[in-house]
Amino acid sequence: MNWILIAEILYAFIVVLVCLRVVYDTQSTTKTLAYLLLIVFVPFIGIIFYFSIGVNYRKRKMYSKNLINNIELEKKLEERIRRISNEVLTSETNGIKNFKKLATLVLNKALSPITEHNNVKLLLNGETKFPEVLEALKNAKHHIHIEYYIFDNDEIGRKIMDLMVEKSKEGIAVRFIYDDFGSRQIRKKQLRKLRDAGVAVFPFYKIILIALANRLNYRNHRKIIVIDGSIGFVGGINVNDKYINHEDGKNTLFWRDTHLRIEGPAVAALQYVFMGDWNYCAGKKLKPDNNFFPDFKQLKSNSKKIVQIAASGPDSYSPLIHQTLLQAINLAKEEVLITTPYFIPGESIMDSLAIVAASGIKVKLLVPGISDSLLVNFAARSNYGRLLNAGAEIYLYQKGFVHAKTMVVDKQLAMVGTANMDIRSFDLNFEVNAIVYDTEIANELREAFFNDLKTATKIDAKAWNERSKMIQLTEKLAGLCSPLL
Repeated sequence: MNWILIAEILYAFIVVLVCLRVVYDTQSTTKTLAYLLLIVFVPFIGIIFYFSIGVNYRKRKMYSKNLINNIELEKKLEERIRRISNEVLTSETNGIKNFKKLATLVLNKALSPITEHNNVKLLLNGETKFPEVLEALKNAKHHIHIEYYIFDNDEIGRKIMDLMVEKSKEGIAVRFIYDDFGSRQIRKKQLRKLRDAGVAVFPFYKIILIALANRLNYRNHRKIIVIDGSIGFVGGINVNDKYINHEDGKNTLFWRDTHLRIEGPAVAALQYVFMGDWNYCAGKKLKPDNNFFPDFKQLKSNSKKIVQIAASGPDSYSPLIHQTLLQAINLAKEEVLITTPYFIPGESIMDSLAIVAASGIKVKLLVPGISDSLLVNFAARSNYGRLLNAGAEIYLYQKGFVHAKTMVVDKQLAMVGTANMDIRSFDLNFEVNAIVYDTEIANELREAFFNDLKTATKIDAKAWNERSKMIQLTEKLAGLCSPLL
């Protein structure tokens, strides 16, 4: 009996210590309460669960990916970025004049430059994106940088890998980062072929059995290609055949997604993100030079498109992408159009959307009618009633699966990137979004949004609120898991 009593006292002491760590370590009140309840009421398993997926890596600065360690050089770079950005901010370009607060937020939080003279091309679906990617890779002259969450060993994956091999043999430096969980299909045989050809390949945060759960939790969800420091690709489309919709109906499911091709000084920010990730996972320091970061003046074009890159993850000091979405919504005066495959945005964004909708601003949300995650779908549906009652419109995409992560505000601002509108993308994953302050691109993306609505079903607010109590209860129970999804 004495040993049982000692064990109980010891366990109670451990529970208190873990609870204190949760309170100290977790920034979100909702998540803090969820973890505390789990630890107290689910003995042993709750503690294991917290240490598996609950550790706050952003607060603990577990990821250090600085490119420059010279304080004087860092200061000069910051001065240059702020000077260039302020020149754009003081202009009266239509795309940015109503969103200067958003641009300043990204500049101050991440020192991400506000760049103009960019060429930006909207790429809808894989059948549009991949021909552009293949052509750009073929024309590479100095280096190719590729970073993907999902990179599969299928037809399009092999085409890109073959090009990596070919360009590497030509003397082009090719560097490739893949997520060890998302890119499970490419393994030893394909990696050996790449490395034998001189391609530098590294997994991001390699999965090790001892730390399996935690490493599965923090994934690199970015999709970045940078070619010669002047051409970049970013968006939601992974390297996988399912993203390519064939006219002959070869696909079992239509896959709707969005990507961007950027040419110009904004690519420097994508390059910076890639090189930081590379230095972290490869353990080999790439030093910035003119080959990686061509002079802005040399990249100027007739285009005046203003672009800024927002990246966040456990390596950033704050959840920047979450903050940019929130700020963009709050700055809206007429219209907010959102497409996302997973809608679990948290209380702050829910509050903002409900407030702007109730204020007479048009809020339209496009989400999957066909979902690839039942639990996440139920959790997302628990949020719909509140927005519908505030006057927002919600549409369920029916043509296939909508995987795009986009936002259009007031026909002037467009966001395209890798981040879903959910807590995982805001807090756990490494993500990157492009913010385009340009009426032309915003209207192109807006047109694509309304084309998607043609094959979507609008939710009727009255019918939604009158659904069976059992269905609503199931959704609310799933919603309780939102902070942990």
